[in-house]
Amino acid sequence: MKWLTQFRNVLKQSIQFRLTCYFLLILLPLVAFSMFANVKSQRILEQELGERTLSAMNSALEFVDLTLKSIHNLSTLIATDTNLSALLSHQEKTLTSGAIMDFTRVMKEITNITMVNEYLSDTMIYHRPSNSLISTKLGLLHRESQGPEPWYGEALKANGASIYYLSERHEENLSGIPDPIYNRNQLIMMRLMDFYRGEKGENVLMLSISKNQLLRSLSHLLANSSSKVYLFDARERLIVSNAPAETLSFEWRDVQPGSVFVRETPETDEKQLILRVNSPRSGWSLLLIQPEHEIYDKSRPLQIFSYCIIALSVVLAVWIAWFIYSGIASPISRLVSGMRQLRKGNLNIRLENGRQDELGYLTDAFNETAGQQRHLIKDIYEQQLRMTKTELKFLQAQINPHFLYNTLDSIYWTAKNYEAEEISTMVLNLSNFFRLSLSKGQESFTVEETFKHLHYYIRIQQIRFAERFTVEYCASEDSRHLHILKLLLQPLVENAILHGLEKRKKGGVLSIRTEVANDRLIIQVTDNGRGIPESRLMRIQQALARIRFGDYTTPPEKNSEFFALLNVQARIAIYYGETAELKIVSGEGDGTTAIIDLPADRCREERGEPEHESHDC
Repeated sequence: MKWLTQFRNVLKQSIQFRLTCYFLLILLPLVAFSMFANVKSQRILEQELGERTLSAMNSALEFVDLTLKSIHNLSTLIATDTNLSALLSHQEKTLTSGAIMDFTRVMKEITNITMVNEYLSDTMIYHRPSNSLISTKLGLLHRESQGPEPWYGEALKANGASIYYLSERHEENLSGIPDPIYNRNQLIMMRLMDFYRGEKGENVLMLSISKNQLLRSLSHLLANSSSKVYLFDARERLIVSNAPAETLSFEWRDVQPGSVFVRETPETDEKQLILRVNSPRSGWSLLLIQPEHEIYDKSRPLQIFSYCIIALSVVLAVWIAWFIYSGIASPISRLVSGMRQLRKGNLNIRLENGRQDELGYLTDAFNETAGQQRHLIKDIYEQQLRMTKTELKFLQAQINPHFLYNTLDSIYWTAKNYEAEEISTMVLNLSNFFRLSLSKGQESFTVEETFKHLHYYIRIQQIRFAERFTVEYCASEDSRHLHILKLLLQPLVENAILHGLEKRKKGGVLSIRTEVANDRLIIQVTDNGRGIPESRLMRIQQALARIRFGDYTTPPEKNSEFFALLNVQARIAIYYGETAELKIVSGEGDGTTAIIDLPADRCREERGEPEHESHDC
C-alpha cells in the first residue's frame, strides 16, 4: 500500500492539502445523499411507472377480452339464426338463381347484424356444397380450390366452438384484391353454422377482425416510438404488434406475468424494461418493451442539476481551502521555512511582514529571535567553542602515551620471539604511524587516509601475532572522502585485537567498514574473537551512556576499566554533538562489533578532495 503511505505523508506535511480534504469530507455526506436520492428516485419512478403501465396493460387486455367476447356473442347469434340456416340449405354445387337470391338475403342480414361492430372488417359465410364465400365486403365469391383447405379442417375439428385463424400467407385475386381469408392483416374468428343440431352443418361462419384496429386499441400503451407492444393468443401465437416478430430475440415466456423485467440488449448494451400481463379469462398475453433511457428522459435534467451542484460544491470547497490557506496557512508555512533555515545555521534569515494581526506578531517575534541568536553565537557560543576545542585537544593528547606504551610492549615481545628483520618492519610501521599522526596540525583525516594510517598499526599487530588474523577494509563510495577525527578508530582496533583476537590460534578476521545511511556515517569495527560476557557488556553500555548524556567535557580517568571506549565516546560527543554515538554489540563466543554513528553533514569539509587509492570491499 505504497500510495496510502504517500497519501498519509502528504496529509501530514501539507496544510493546504489537509484543509481541502477536510472540506471534501464535509461535502461527502451531501454527495452521498444526492447520489442516494437520485438512485432512489429512479427506483421509485421505475416502480410507479411499472405499476401504472401494468395497470394500463391489464385495462387494455381486458378491453381486448371484451371486444373478443362481444364478437364471440355475435358469432353465436349469427350461427344459431334458423332463418339464415334455412337460406343456406341449398346443396347444389352450381348455384341456381334461387340460391343466389337466398345468398343475397343472407348477405343483407349479416351486414345489418355486424355493421355496428367497428372491429369487424368483414363477415363471411362459407357455403361448402357450392364452395362459395358470402362476404359483406366483397359479395358472393366462388372459390377455385378443389380440395378442403386447412382452415376448413380446423373449423370442422372445433365441432362448433369458435377458433381464431391466422393466415401464414397472403394471396390476392386477379383484380389485385386481397383474399378475404388469406390476409395477414386480418384475424378471423371461425365456427360452424347451425352447430346446435345433432348433425352439424358444413357451412362456416367467419368474422374478420382488423389487426390494425386491435393495434390502435393498444396504442395508448406506447409512450414513444421506441416502445414495442405484442399481443399473443392463448396458443402463444403473435396476433398483432407494432414491431416485427424477429425483434423478440429473447424468450419472452420467461417473463413472469405482472412483473417488471430489466434486460440489456446484446447489440447496444441498452437496458430495456419488459412488462407482461395475462388474461385469466381468455389466456391471451400482452407484452410491452420500453427503452430505459426514454423512461428517465423527464428525470434526467434533475439528475444533471444535482451533479452540477455537487461539482460546484467541490470547486467551492477547493477555492475556500485555497483562500484560507493563502490568508492563514501560507504565513505559517513561511514561519516554518524560516525556522528550518534558522535550524540549519542561517542566522541572517529575516521574514517580510506586512500584517498587523496575530500572525504578524509571530513573524516579528521570529525575526527578533533570529537576531538574538546571532548575538548569542557571536558573544557566547564562539567563546565556549574555543574552550571545547582546547578540551578536545587535551582528550586527544591523553591517548598518545597509552598507545605508545602498548606499541613498545608489542615490539618487546616480538623481539624475544622473532628475528631482527621482523622487528625492523614493526619499527618502520611505527615510524610511519607517528609521522602521519602529526598530520601537520590537521584534526581529521578522510576515511581513506584513516584506513591507510590505521593499516600501519595493524601490520605491527599482525607481525606480533604471527599472522593469526587477517584484516578487511570496506568503504562505500559515498563515505570514502568524509572526514573523521584522527586516532578515532585506533582504540577500537586495539581492543578488537588484544581482547578479541588474541586468544585465537588462527582464522581471526578483523573487519573495518564505513557507509552512509540516512545522512549518517556508520563506522563498524568487527572481530570474530571470543566476544564479551553479558555482565561486562552491560557495564560498558552504562558507562558509555553516562559519558554521552553527562558531562563529557570531563575526560575519563586513565585507570578506568573502559578508558579507551570512554575516550572515543567523549571525543565524538564533543566534536560531533549529542547525536554522535558509540555502540558495542557482542555475544560471548560470537565476536564483537563496535559501531560509531556520526552525522554525515559534520563529516564534510569545504575544501578540495585529493585523489586517493580506493579500498575495495
